[in-house]
Amino acid sequence: MSRPNAGADVDQEEAVRRALEEYYRAGKPPWDTGVTPPELVALIEGRGEGEGDGVLPPGRALELGCGTGTNAVYLARHGWEVVAVDLVERAVEQAREKADAAGVAVRLLHGDATRLDELDAPGPFDLFFDLSCYCGIPPHRRDAYAAGLTRRAAPGARLLMFGYGPGAFDDTFSGVTADELRARFGGWELVDITPGTNPVPTFWFTLRAGEA
Repeated sequence: MSRPNAGADVDQEEAVRRALEEYYRAGKPPWDTGVTPPELVALIEGRGEGEGDGVLPPGRALELGCGTGTNAVYLARHGWEVVAVDLVERAVEQAREKADAAGVAVRLLHGDATRLDELDAPGPFDLFFDLSCYCGIPPHRRDAYAAGLTRRAAPGARLLMFGYGPGAFDDTFSGVTADELRARFGGWELVDITPGTNPVPTFWFTLRAGEA
């Protein structure tokens, strides 16, 4: 049985896709700075509290909404086995070029981060990274996003997510809150919330999957 608003849901998904594609056609998207965020660097390399202190041992990583591959390449350079997904084919093509130029192996997939079962992205993964992907996903697809990550999470896996707060954009659905993440990510613990430094409300969320 179809949902009452199924047509509107599809329209919303297509509108998001078209908007993202237009950013890449027009040039460099504002979120694709070409610089790895210090928050990811701190997680991977440690927080400077002492030599080797807090370094995250390399494992398998999945990046959701990888853009042109800056952070996927960074992770691969630091010993991670990386799978990266983006909805925009042009972005994936640029990411492949970037990975080739860097001489690192990254498995890049063109597809929907809320439909991972349709992609070649089996788990388990030790790390998930999301730089403003989830916060732009239409609400009716967010449970599928959370379920896809949960099925692929190794015990104790981490999710580092950057997101805009509600009201940052003109549409009615963009944005994410801590309460929403707690509700949608059953079996995960929200272990850290750090405000971003942007002119509008932004946050870095760190979630950890259960050990069982």
